[in-house]
Amino acid sequence: MSTVTVFDHPLIQHKLSIIRNKDTGVKEFRELVSEVASLMCYEVTRNLETEAIEIETPVGPATVRQLAGKKLAIVPILRAGLGMVDGILQLIPSAKVGHIGLFRDPETLEPVKYYCKMPNDIANRDVIVIDPMLATGGSASAAITFIKEYGCKSIKLMNLIGAPEGIARIQADHPDVDIYIAAIDARLNDHGYIVPGLGDAGDRIFGTK
Repeated sequence: MSTVTVFDHPLIQHKLSIIRNKDTGVKEFRELVSEVASLMCYEVTRNLETEAIEIETPVGPATVRQLAGKKLAIVPILRAGLGMVDGILQLIPSAKVGHIGLFRDPETLEPVKYYCKMPNDIANRDVIVIDPMLATGGSASAAITFIKEYGCKSIKLMNLIGAPEGIARIQADHPDVDIYIAAIDARLNDHGYIVPGLGDAGDRIFGTK
């Protein structure tokens, strides 16, 4: 079973409270989503491997540690996931970015892939899938399945807010994918929205509603 890490850091919780507020404007909402993604990334990458190297400081030689092993890739689920990308790239500017777009078939209700573009070497990278909301978990589960088809073995999922239903879906479908989340809310409503949640993350990031 995958692990679920819930972030209780005061800065993350404070910023999340402003993000949730229906009166928060597009500019501030967008900036805060990026900032929270950056703060969460700090913890999501805590266990990256490092190696010792020798360098020269202005004062003398030193043994220091740098990242080793596989490189990182970020894969936002379109479109709301795009709002989290820049915050992560500020910390890891060398990370490559893939994109995956999904829509729900009105008859089967299953996620359908309409766009997918991945780095050529994604199978050799540690992948962080990002999306602000984890509601039913259907889109996130489908996205992870598609990414695994590229041969990826190391995948993590990062969300701002999730519902118990979405977490259970990911753990059932992908027990090898750990979940990192800033808050777990009570439930989904009849329309599949997280309650209390924050509304439609994509609309609030891009000002389309």
